[in-house]
Amino acid sequence: MSDGHDERARGFAAFPAHRADRGRGRSWWSRAWAEAVEDGWPAGATPRKGQAVARSGLLGPLTVGPGHIAAQVYEEVDEPYTVALALPELDNEQWNALWERVADRPAQTAALLAGELPPDLLEAAEDARLGLLPGYGELDADCGCEAPDHPCAHAVALAWQFSWLLDEDPGLLLLVRGRGWGTALEELRSVLFLRALNEDEPADEDTVPSDAPTAEGTPPAEAYALPRVPLPDLPPLPAPVEDTAEPVTGIEADPLERLVADAAARAAGLLAYVLGTADAPPPPLDRWQDTVRIAATHPDPWVPARLRDACGRPDELDRAAEAWRCGGAEGLRVLEETWQPDASAVTRARTSLSTGWEDETLPAPVLGDNHWTLPARGLQLRYGRDARWYPYRDRSGTWWPAGPPTHDPALALSELLEG
Repeated sequence: MSDGHDERARGFAAFPAHRADRGRGRSWWSRAWAEAVEDGWPAGATPRKGQAVARSGLLGPLTVGPGHIAAQVYEEVDEPYTVALALPELDNEQWNALWERVADRPAQTAALLAGELPPDLLEAAEDARLGLLPGYGELDADCGCEAPDHPCAHAVALAWQFSWLLDEDPGLLLLVRGRGWGTALEELRSVLFLRALNEDEPADEDTVPSDAPTAEGTPPAEAYALPRVPLPDLPPLPAPVEDTAEPVTGIEADPLERLVADAAARAAGLLAYVLGTADAPPPPLDRWQDTVRIAATHPDPWVPARLRDACGRPDELDRAAEAWRCGGAEGLRVLEETWQPDASAVTRARTSLSTGWEDETLPAPVLGDNHWTLPARGLQLRYGRDARWYPYRDRSGTWWPAGPPTHDPALALSELLEG
């Protein structure tokens, strides 16, 4: 496996001064980081003052690298000083143990390979007896200020701002622990590849019974000594094909190339299922679903136009294709189907929303089946059967998909409000 110590640090622009209601981040990983930091630091390290500093604009650009997070503090002093957080990196054996546990979980594996960091990755980390989030006493703070508190308000502010970065890129948590996203995926793929090789490895020769029948054949010396047998005559050449304007197959070249590429993509989905990186094979599609899929994924604009004329549902195709681009087959299902989630899902959503808006007034949504609507703002969240939240926006009285889904309703709603 690659050595994680050669991962490069990444820089991020400074956060400008925010209004007072900017609290902790709104994604699952952001809140998990904030809670772990608060639990891991002494009880006296209250976050209030640190939150105020985080929103004040005093911290300069952030640097995130293996084992550290740092920024410059610009206060009314002659020179800025540095505030830094240090978190122990995981060694190669620990990373290998984590990827082995992840490989046992097809859903987690598929999410990581798709570029997502699933929350239940923490379960795999626990099984590997390691932690991704900072444990008690793990996160060390160092600051150039002369404040007697430890951690000081600047260190708390830096931890808080890092939680905001996790809203946009939760993979930074892996980098702080010593692995960049690219290296992490390479190592996971290596584990999957080695497992596939071991599964396909032939049985050892010692396991073959001694009384097993052997194949009969001719010894090489006898085979080469046999007289040569003349080859049969070549068959006659076929008659030349008449030159016609239409292709012989009746299929033009461009659609044929598209069909080949489409078959390859579906074969990749089947292979992912066979290798255990997908929970299920690609579901069969009916005619309408396949029409929507082609309209959503074909690069040439004339294809959706032709499909719109031929599908029998021209007024619905554009919106359905947008739903497919945002969420695939499940996105189309969310567009066309309403259902009643159970009470526990509704409770979890309310809790997530109230936590995400802890310092500001939460807009009151109107609940109807799996739709959570803010009529005054023309925004809507739809809860899918895959436990993800799909954002929608009102366009002239019609609800249109407005982006990819997420497991966190607070994050989905905040992106809608900011969009």
